[in-house]
This record gives sequence, structure tokens and C-alpha cells, in this order.
Amino acid sequence: MSVIQALDIGLALLVLAVAGWTIAAREAFASVVGYVAYGLLLSLVWVRLFAVDVALTEAAIGSGVTGVLLISAVVRLRKTEAPAAAERPGVVLRALAAALCTVVAAALAAVVLLMPDPGATLAPEAGQHLGELGVGNPITAVLIAYRSFDTMLEKVVLILAVIGVWSLASDGNWGGVAGPRRGARPEGALAFLAQLLPPLGIVVAIHIVWVGANEPGGAFQGGAILAAMALIVLMARLTEAPEIRRRWLRLALIAGPAVFLVVGIAGFAIPGSFLAYPAGWAKPLILLIEAFMTLSIAATLPMLVIGPPDRPPS
Repeated sequence: MSVIQALDIGLALLVLAVAGWTIAAREAFASVVGYVAYGLLLSLVWVRLFAVDVALTEAAIGSGVTGVLLISAVVRLRKTEAPAAAERPGVVLRALAAALCTVVAAALAAVVLLMPDPGATLAPEAGQHLGELGVGNPITAVLIAYRSFDTMLEKVVLILAVIGVWSLASDGNWGGVAGPRRGARPEGALAFLAQLLPPLGIVVAIHIVWVGANEPGGAFQGGAILAAMALIVLMARLTEAPEIRRRWLRLALIAGPAVFLVVGIAGFAIPGSFLAYPAGWAKPLILLIEAFMTLSIAATLPMLVIGPPDRPPS
């Protein structure tokens, strides 16, 4: 057994152990911490599977943003945690849940173990038309060209999620500000981190979006990094979140899907079908869509994490 194989086996066992600990943890906060650690370990697994795009998304969304959302939920639900913990399900219900989990795990294992070798793949077809699109990354081609309609709807779902979160605000707070008020003195270490990281994060995010046409990266990864930088600044209380009634914020939220839709409708007039790119214009249009999608993602994710407005508009 080589060193790499030993590390892979160790990583697999560690993923299973953290997953089990996350399920068995009695406190909600401990479960969330386990979930975040589990997501980071899965990112390493995707790297070992040479799926760097998926690893970046898992680290940014599956572990990062989702982890912050769960921590916020735990804080809001802390008063109900003790009564909920006292209501333990019966033995029969726990046995049924364990049996169902075992059946699902066995079915997934069977699917993986019984796959043909080599497995079925559409990779050759995905790479066949990269030259026509002007991109070198087949993942970008799949997301923005081959299944672009699905990608556009995914961003629309994010906007609907933000609207759903905002709808939880009381009538008096509608249009106001969410999140804690800025303190008189920002917290020292966190404030230093919030001043140090964002310039570096912005450069990294722009680089990831720009190289996404030919290398691992893209709008979702770059937008998630920008969102993380915004959340760090807000957590350090260097500034407050904007009022949700601000026009520039609402334009930023819809910019990506709107540009995506405009380009798609323009396809009827030139190439002759929805979301089709004119010959020679595919890469510029893809980069245009990616740029505005990055803006929308960077605006959407912090709004989801901050939650509904809890202060009336000024």
C-alpha cells in the first residue's frame, strides 16, 4: 500500500467518523461544528477525485455559507433547545430510523460498487464543442452552455430564498436593516481580520471568476468568496448591512439572472433558439453572464445569512 492510498483510506475513515459524531452530538451547536468540519473534509475528498470545481463549491457553500446559516439558526433557537432535547423519540421510532438509514447507505454503496468499469461518462461529448464556445473548462461549458437553463433557474431560486427570508420580517420592519447594530468599538482581533482579508479575498474572487472559463473556478465560487468577505466585515461590525429597500441592492440581487435571461432571449433573434450563443460571441457572452452572476451571488448569500430585517427603515 502506497502512502497516497493510506492517506485516502484515512480520509475516508475520518469522514465517516465526523459524520457519525455529527449525528450523535446532543447539542445543536456541536452538530453544526461537526457539519462544517464534515464539509471541509468532503472538499478534500473531491480534490482527491480531481473534481476541483466541486471541491471549491463544497468549501464555499456546503461548509462555509451553510455553516454560518446553521450557526445563526442555532443561536435563534437556543431557547427551544432544552425542551426539544427532553422530547426523546421512542425506541421503535429510533429503530425504524436506524433501519432506514442502513438501507439507504447500503443502496448507495451498492450503486457505487456495482458501477461498470470504466463508468459511463459524457466527458468526450462535453469536450467536443469547447472550441466553438471558446472555453477550456468543460464544467463551465456544461453550466453556462449545455444546461444553461438549469443554471439560470438555480440563481432565481436563490432570489426567491432571499424574498422568503425577508417575508419573515414584521410589517413595521419591512425595508429596514437586519443584523446586530454596529458597536461603538469594533472587536479588536476580528476588526483587524476584517480589514486584512477583504482586499485579498476580492483579488482571489476576481481571479477565480476570470480563470473559470479555462480552469477550475467560476461565478459561484468567486461570488461565495466575495460574500464571505462581506460577512467578515459585518461580523466585525465595521459597517451595517444595507436597508433591503435600497434600489442598488435589489438591482444587484437580480442582475445575474436578468442578464442571463436577456442573453437567452437574444438567442431567438440571432442563433435561432433560446440561450444559444452567436458564432464567435460565445466566450464574451459567457464572461458577461459570469460577471453579473458573481455580483448577484455576492449580494444574495449575505442577505440569506443575515436574516429578515429587525429594524424599521430610517
